[in-house]
Amino acid sequence: MLKLLPRDTRDTLFILAVIGWIVLMQVPHLPWWTSTIAAGVLVWRAVLTWYQRPLPRWTWRVLLLALILGATWWTHRTLLGRDAGVTLIVTLLALKTLELRARRDAFVVFFLGFFTLLTHFFYSQSLLTAAGILIALLGLLTALVNAHLPVGRPPLWQSARTAGGMALLGAPIMLVLFLLFPRMAPLWGMPNDAMTGRSGLSGEMRVGEVASLALNDDIAFRIRFDGRPPPQQALYFRGPVLSDFDGQRWRALRMPFPARTPAAADLQVSGPPVRYEVTLEPHQRPWLFVLEATPEAPTLEGDQARMLHSLQWVTERPIMERLRYRAESYPDFRHGPLQASLGLQAFVELPPGYNPRTLAWAQTLREQVGKGPDFSRRAVAAVMDHLRTGGYTYTLEPGVYGTHTADEFWFDRKAGFCEHIASSFVILMRALDIPARIVTGYQGGEINTVDGYFTVRQRDAHAWAEVWESGRGWVRVDPTSAVAPGRTGSFDRLLAPENAFTGALRSLNPTLAAQWRNMWEAVNNRWNQWVLNYTQGRQLDLLRQLGFKTPNWQDLVTVLAGLLVLVSLAGAGWQLWERQQHDPWLRLLRQLRQRLQRLGLETADHMPPRTIAQLVARHFGDTDFSRSVTQWLMRLEALRYAPQSADSLGTLRQAYRQIVWPSRAPD
Repeated sequence: MLKLLPRDTRDTLFILAVIGWIVLMQVPHLPWWTSTIAAGVLVWRAVLTWYQRPLPRWTWRVLLLALILGATWWTHRTLLGRDAGVTLIVTLLALKTLELRARRDAFVVFFLGFFTLLTHFFYSQSLLTAAGILIALLGLLTALVNAHLPVGRPPLWQSARTAGGMALLGAPIMLVLFLLFPRMAPLWGMPNDAMTGRSGLSGEMRVGEVASLALNDDIAFRIRFDGRPPPQQALYFRGPVLSDFDGQRWRALRMPFPARTPAAADLQVSGPPVRYEVTLEPHQRPWLFVLEATPEAPTLEGDQARMLHSLQWVTERPIMERLRYRAESYPDFRHGPLQASLGLQAFVELPPGYNPRTLAWAQTLREQVGKGPDFSRRAVAAVMDHLRTGGYTYTLEPGVYGTHTADEFWFDRKAGFCEHIASSFVILMRALDIPARIVTGYQGGEINTVDGYFTVRQRDAHAWAEVWESGRGWVRVDPTSAVAPGRTGSFDRLLAPENAFTGALRSLNPTLAAQWRNMWEAVNNRWNQWVLNYTQGRQLDLLRQLGFKTPNWQDLVTVLAGLLVLVSLAGAGWQLWERQQHDPWLRLLRQLRQRLQRLGLETADHMPPRTIAQLVARHFGDTDFSRSVTQWLMRLEALRYAPQSADSLGTLRQAYRQIVWPSRAPD
């Protein structure tokens, strides 16, 4: 049907389709009204084009612009910033199509579309996003090439082929720029998720305020172990340690005085180490996740890591881009003071007026367990046994808890997810005068059988407890494992909801679904490792391989500039050679010049046919040969430069063969 439409109608519908694809990729990141207005405007413009009706008056565009500005302010409370800017650029791109009348307007739409494509990288740099942008880029290039074609009705496939050729020709330049253009800090941050009831980590933990927990299947980090990975139940990746409790919220403890000894001085490790490499996704916090426990700083690029007193490793700046680092951990370790000290008092404090039933139960437990040097160990064992046999369950929908969260968990609901269980356990331990704290991080993960990487997801975020025991220091206790052993074991892991396609595929063939997912994530991991994680350090490593001893960013600029100059000169030389070798008009003129040279007339390469004709007339005089060559040269010039020439290359080749050449040069 497109073949029957006028060219203007066909070209406008194609542009609208490309813009629709660009907007469609942004739908997950836009307010609902933005997608609705953009879709409505594009459909409106398509209907006007199809029925060849006039475009709306400028008053409609002004009203729509005012509506868009007002809605943007109402949604984002600003017209500046990333989210508000993307909202405006998408709607303005759609709105610009309502004044798409002239060729100039089309060029504005093209370049506005190119700019809008860049905004997709604000939210994702995944392989799927890159593929969608490549499709949109080829579509915009096709429309741009088609707009430059002469009047007529050239097919769109011809423009698409030209656009594809241009993209292929530009690919080597893009590759050089990718390899050598100096890497800088990211120009944007990844979206900052608020506490919206999705699994993951935060700098604090509010107990009981989330009625249900939606599992987040996003990848937190990937690990490549040098050898065989530890068992599932030993995979505890340490994050923020929360010790300050106000009755509803747990936060990291702020030390009132500096620690006398660094955290590593209290850490003792034994046994063989576990060596591995982590590829950490950006999370806008300075946290590094390593297996417990890691005495030496992880090896990372362009930054330094330090250990907090809680054994957590952090960087100097928030992690805003994908980070790769190596670490060495010891599953067998001991940490903390071996004897009671004043510093442990902060880990038994509880706010007054909260959880009275738990405090009363603690007094009963104290009498049941009895006194002794191993009171802490026996109390922990009693509480863990109570969790296993007391009818407690692990659930992602416990409902909203009240003021006394521990009381509700121990005596009323007996259900919750890991934060409820860990918080209630630590509160009970502190009520028993046992120093205790909450450790957050990730537990477990899954192996990708395609590329061998171990994948840890946001749904693997976990909270467990540490209690202090005399002679042993801080000891990990995971009360969730007593309620739901499968949560920390090899089976019955938490699974996020699946989309319709994945769910249907899993119901038909679970093995095929798992293989499909592993293969896709392995491909994405390669994209992350070789493209997104190509940092300045890897650039400098490339220069070292090229012979630079101590390369820096100035060397990168020098090498890049040198390559660009060489490529430009080579391209110009190749274009000149190709034009001379493959231009049939130049080849025909060169044949005449070579023949004249044998007759004693030298001509320069840059001389046009008119100048050569004048030299022939002076050199050979007023002869039939001179007149025939002069006339042929003027016809050759007219073929090149005259808009309407009666000759063609074929007729001129035939006329060239009919020239009667003298046997020798004139005297």
